[in-house]
Amino acid sequence: MENKELKERFIDEKTGIEYVRLGEYYLPNLVLPKQKKIHLNKYGRMRLNYLKEHKKAEYTIMFIENTLIDHLEEIQETATKRFDLIIEDLKAKSNLTEDMKNTDMLYWVGTMNAIKQQAEEIIFKELIYV
Repeated sequence: MENKELKERFIDEKTGIEYVRLGEYYLPNLVLPKQKKIHLNKYGRMRLNYLKEHKKAEYTIMFIENTLIDHLEEIQETATKRFDLIIEDLKAKSNLTEDMKNTDMLYWVGTMNAIKQQAEEIIFKELIYV
């Protein structure tokens, strides 16, 4: 049997996949490109968990195509801006003023908590759980 000289690396012309020699075998050199690091806030983490648990195919596709981080970053920025807008809108509709902090603090805190809960429910329905 003739000992052919084996290359350390080669690229399959059909698939474009690079193979690396490991002993007598060639293994595909499958390496994902480096992804940028971002700090996920509450909405980014919730979207990530939702994708992992309920939209596994979408999560996998975005991960492989290296678009997951950009998607999560966009969701959390949009959610944060939308949250602030909804809060301001609901405060205006409820006639809640800053003076009420001093005159009727319990009413003000209760109303603000209700407004925040409403805003978060809207964010969840529009952006996170879709």
